[in-house]
Amino acid sequence: MSLEPQSVREIPELTQRVARAAFPKGSLAIRLRDSLGQVFADVLFAEAFPADGRPAASPGALAMVSVMQFAERLSDRQAAEAVRARIDWKYLLGLELEDCGFDHTLLARFRSRLVEHGLEESILTAVLQAAAGQGLLKRGGRQRTDSTRVVADVRELNRMEFVAETLRAALEALAAAAPDWLEAILAERETDWLGRYGERVDSWHCLPQDQDRQAWLVQVGEDGFHLLAAIWRPTSPGWIRRIPALDVLRRAWVQQYYRDESGVHIRESQDLPPGRQRLASPHDTEARFATKKTTSWTGYCLHVTETCETDLPRLITDIATTSAAGGDDSQVLAGIHARLKQRDLLPCEQLVDSGYVTAATLVAARQEHGIDLVGPARAATHKGGQKLFSHEDFLIDEEQHHAVCPAGQTSISWASTHASRSTRTPLVQIRFDAETCRTCPLRQQCTTAGNGKWGRALTLRAPAQRSALQQRRREQNTRAWWARYRLRAGIESTISQIVHRTQSRRSRYKNTAPTHVGHCLAATAINLVRIDAWQQGHRPERTRLTHLCRLLATCTE
Repeated sequence: MSLEPQSVREIPELTQRVARAAFPKGSLAIRLRDSLGQVFADVLFAEAFPADGRPAASPGALAMVSVMQFAERLSDRQAAEAVRARIDWKYLLGLELEDCGFDHTLLARFRSRLVEHGLEESILTAVLQAAAGQGLLKRGGRQRTDSTRVVADVRELNRMEFVAETLRAALEALAAAAPDWLEAILAERETDWLGRYGERVDSWHCLPQDQDRQAWLVQVGEDGFHLLAAIWRPTSPGWIRRIPALDVLRRAWVQQYYRDESGVHIRESQDLPPGRQRLASPHDTEARFATKKTTSWTGYCLHVTETCETDLPRLITDIATTSAAGGDDSQVLAGIHARLKQRDLLPCEQLVDSGYVTAATLVAARQEHGIDLVGPARAATHKGGQKLFSHEDFLIDEEQHHAVCPAGQTSISWASTHASRSTRTPLVQIRFDAETCRTCPLRQQCTTAGNGKWGRALTLRAPAQRSALQQRRREQNTRAWWARYRLRAGIESTISQIVHRTQSRRSRYKNTAPTHVGHCLAATAINLVRIDAWQQGHRPERTRLTHLCRLLATCTE
């Protein structure tokens, strides 16, 4: 399909008259068209379409329909029906009243094109540019960031269900692609293929009464190895190995089983791969299982950044979608800042929670982008929960390359190293003499090394990072700093609005990139709703406090 970019679509006169008569007070769609005009131009998506072929539907119109779909919690079919049946949507899109719209499958194809050509962020960026053009968004100022969980669009599976469902998905794919070949392979092994894998696997019903769980898992493993061995025979068609479901089967069996001379064995928990690598579902190979405090889920994390100026509407400026087991929140800050810089929306001050604050992020945000990262730093941890001397209790001489402990002893070694091969974070390792530490009266307050075999060791970051972290820990002990940080709490209402207004707690799509497209559409929908509310004179209200909270707040001031 080819793209023939259309200029600004004027609203037909009949559509205007009927819409004004039907909505004398206006509606969200009508007010957005009146205030922002045609937000999404076709040329924004020109690279996603070839130059020749049958003319495609207007991608600008598809983008607006996709955003309104999230604003009103509609499915693809319902959104396409709204284009055909609703007068205010025809007004928004500049369509004639007799326009029959388009088929709902075009919305899914449009999202696929966004993913394929890396245009996921273009829709959110277009709305931010339109808001900036009307003075509703400005560079600098304050912004805040927080994250929430997103449940993948798959069933929660235990280990029995996961391995059996993975094998069943592979058999289903082969049954559709190479039924004759599969029939011959299944006949080679005498097992109840139909009874075990014919229907969706459920641990409540799949286990026979005369078979225990361990033996059942081993039998599934043997069935899977039989199929994998058959696939890699020289006589088997080579194209079969390229079926995605079979690659998922191979990866799952490597993670869950191993074979030796005695047969197939199930991997114990200590032999399983880490959570960031372990598959959680054969139907969404990028979703991961994670636990945060008391909440566990399989899916992704959504990171939201918004403005928080009192004289302007609070607009979402960035959306990041990461794996649920992707590590610390601090790892996404570099990407957030890069995208904000590309949009020319870098803040002067960014409010975050402790998950984003590390020595490295404090320094990087200030040096690379001039951002003051405001958030509480985690307290220094001690092995076994004991209160031991921390780095702050030692005198560090960077020029002479030595340290002095609280007992007045000087270190014997100073070596430069790195945190890991992947991060290459520069570190300094300092060691004290073991003999001196063994007889020191302060040993119990300094190190947990047993039997006096080792002396105290320090691992320090670069001076700039260490200084920034120490300064933050001193600042967060003051009331003035917490009064400044109090504004961060408002982003909880934004996350609540995204979750409830656009139903983003559960992903509509599978895998990270399509899920991220959905999050960008949801964020854009929230921005349009907030712009409309601001232009109508509605302002965000402060959180209501009970009489007791007001009294206690007054007493502590």
